[in-house]
Amino acid sequence: MLIGVLAVQGAFIEHEKALEELGATVKEIRQVDDLEGIDGIVLPGGESTVQGKLLKQLGIFDPLQQLIQNGLPVLATCAGLILLAEELLNDTRTHLRTLPITVKRNAYGRQLASFQSQLTVGNFTDFPAIFIRGPYIEKVAPDVKVLATVDDHAVAVEYKNQIGLAFHPELSQDRRIHRYFLDKVANRLSH
Repeated sequence: MLIGVLAVQGAFIEHEKALEELGATVKEIRQVDDLEGIDGIVLPGGESTVQGKLLKQLGIFDPLQQLIQNGLPVLATCAGLILLAEELLNDTRTHLRTLPITVKRNAYGRQLASFQSQLTVGNFTDFPAIFIRGPYIEKVAPDVKVLATVDDHAVAVEYKNQIGLAFHPELSQDRRIHRYFLDKVANRLSH
């Protein structure tokens, strides 16, 4: 199983380590040719505006959007969630627009307002969710499944092949979400 990790900017190395710990082969996505042959992709945290701009400059944007629309499993954290969102509350720029949600960027304030919370995420209880200038999800389409909330705001969702998180599972030692993502990839490969 070959998992691409977008490696143009942001916290991609921690995702790579988590996936490798679980037995996946990881490929860094830095140019359009790197998309060849991947079975799933991780869109990491970082700076969504910079990542969105680089996706276009490097020619990755359109092929990646097409792959996701065609069912490529994707795990998106923080900035990655913003890249997928159909609408942003406090920004006129949108990016891939494959996930029918509305996201508020930097919803929890500056870096100093970062926090950790034990959440139930889908079937996983006591998940150590680490928020760093995290967004939250203001609105979801009816067919989007909310997996976790903080203060009545969705912070984890699943929609078809896409898992979007406002927090950073790669920064904890808990690998359940990465395992769930890999199971999603394996399930697609077996059909």
